[in-house]
Amino acid sequence: MAFVEQMRLVATECYRVLKPDHYCAILVGDTRRSKHYTTIAFRVMQAFLEAGFILKEDIIKAQWNTQAEGLWANLSRDKNFLLIMH
Repeated sequence: MAFVEQMRLVATECYRVLKPDHYCAILVGDTRRSKHYTTIAFRVMQAFLEAGFILKEDIIKAQWNTQAEGLWANLSRDKNFLLIMH
């Protein structure tokens, strides 16, 4: 995946320039491609770990009561796919 390969370069550069005992935070969401769940966040996290970072925390954010929540709930039933949740 081209995005993850580019993020691997970002991770390497961030690790190079970050001062010791400081932090790097990333926010990445997962997605679907052709009804299949694509774990972008996991792949990006793996790229940062391979660059030398040590995982401090993995925070899962769930959005509730958004304007599109009802739309996606209905589409998931109609199109036979599960909503992405952790």
